[in-house]
Amino acid sequence: MTKRFLMAEMTSPEFAERIKAGDLVIIPTGTTEQHGPHLPLGVDFMLPQAMALDIASQVGGVVTPPVNFGYKSMPRSGGGPFFPGTIGVDGATLSHLIRDVIRELARHGVRKICILDGNYENLWFLNEGVDLAYRELAESDIKIMVLQHWEFIADETFSSVFPDGFPGIELEHAAVLETSLMMHYYPDLVREDKIPDNPPAVSGPYDVWPPHKEWVPQSGALISAKGASAEKGRLIANQVGNDIVGAIKREFGIRGT
Repeated sequence: MTKRFLMAEMTSPEFAERIKAGDLVIIPTGTTEQHGPHLPLGVDFMLPQAMALDIASQVGGVVTPPVNFGYKSMPRSGGGPFFPGTIGVDGATLSHLIRDVIRELARHGVRKICILDGNYENLWFLNEGVDLAYRELAESDIKIMVLQHWEFIADETFSSVFPDGFPGIELEHAAVLETSLMMHYYPDLVREDKIPDNPPAVSGPYDVWPPHKEWVPQSGALISAKGASAEKGRLIANQVGNDIVGAIKREFGIRGT
């Protein structure tokens, strides 16, 4: 029988067996927001889910359904609320959701959890949710890891993907990194004829309310995505995936596959 990795495709008894075996549980998180005229609204949770499946196949893990709503998109890093389809939640909502999911997994016996995030703005609210849950569960032997996949991109990979220099992660919204990874994992969902080639967004080194619409290019991409390719996506996915697997194995003491 083929081993399943998606929790949503398992029966309750099958999931119970995986818990009993001590499998790692990976929670993909992201949000639903605009990613220019060429990428779907689900990029930020679709990429972590795809990467989580790759990782789970190497560490024997289980991938939960993705958390597909995240903290509010900001103009300087995600385009903000100016585009239809961008749906953000309050930070406390995200923190409490993550807290509750961890508590439920722990109640069923899960002791190894990894949150793999794909939305730049989520991090501190995810950390807060984990901390709230961990305070309640600290007397157990649970261990929880939180990471954002782009933090694992090596200098050599950056040099290959950005031969003219990396513009910075805040500008990489709907640009080369995400477009290349989507070309690798979901090529049918990339509208290649609509890939934007606009100059970098220009904004102040601060946030302000009401937000400045003029800080966000009309395309919704914060910088040109024209340099994207499936080959670059494979390079990023392979290098980042391998390094995340290594970090997970070290932190959770997982040997083999």
